[in-house]
Amino acid sequence: MKNYMVFDIGGSSVKSSIISENGEIINNQKIDIAENMDLFFDSLAKSVNQNKTKYNLQGIAISAPGAVDSETGIIGGTSAISYIHGPNFKEILIEKTGLNVEIENDANCAALGEVWLGAGKDENDLAFVVCGTGIGGAIVKDRKIHKGTHLHGGEFGYSIVKYDEDGFASWSEIGSTMVLAKNVAIRKGVSEKEIDGLKVFKLYEEGDEIAIEEVEKYYTYMAIGIYNIQYTYDPEVIILGGAICERENYLSSIDKKLDILLEKEDGVIKPNIRKCKYGNNANKIGALYHYLTRNNK
Repeated sequence: MKNYMVFDIGGSSVKSSIISENGEIINNQKIDIAENMDLFFDSLAKSVNQNKTKYNLQGIAISAPGAVDSETGIIGGTSAISYIHGPNFKEILIEKTGLNVEIENDANCAALGEVWLGAGKDENDLAFVVCGTGIGGAIVKDRKIHKGTHLHGGEFGYSIVKYDEDGFASWSEIGSTMVLAKNVAIRKGVSEKEIDGLKVFKLYEEGDEIAIEEVEKYYTYMAIGIYNIQYTYDPEVIILGGAICERENYLSSIDKKLDILLEKEDGVIKPNIRKCKYGNNANKIGALYHYLTRNNK
């Protein structure tokens, strides 16, 4: 059995797994984010080299934030880890490990994981929306990522979903869980540090009027964003990812708002929304799928 080392780079740690060519996760590990670039790459290479012979590792697959250029191995844009933007991941890790390396954007990886083995495995065209402290995502056409001219394909969070006397508001600015928690804190006159998304939904379930109003707005903006994706791209399915999607009634609540939009806007196509199957592992599974397709495995 051929196995691969897969890394998922996050803001505070790098999650890693050894995954078989069939997508079976053999083990999970975590590496703390290093203080600088040299220590960062040394820590990744150490993990690979320690496991290379034992697990018959054939290559390295990486999921990373930012505008990832999969051809060159260089990450553009910005993220919580400034030093990963600029170095050539492929060249550095090939030199340190002797194994081939492939790298892709994290949201794109999550989408590919669902295309390969998850909620989109029977579809050709889909959109993947990351729902969290911001809104991100990916576009899949014919089971391949559509990156766009500027590597911004699927950056749904930048789309404008509201305009009023206060100006324009993007989906991330008005429809994220971070903004949801901020709005509730402001209306309750408490510090934003006292309330997060989990607390808001707890208040919502307990019947708190402010929480109910703000959560209903949140669901409405989620529906608006999804509605716009459907009528812009017209995919077979729109898959929602992020921890919040695990909440009971999350999809059905958005579905109800979609019904209202369809009625008001004379829509004829109702978006088919599904929950991400692999959750936090989707990035890693998709990174491996990206590796395998790039190398025709």
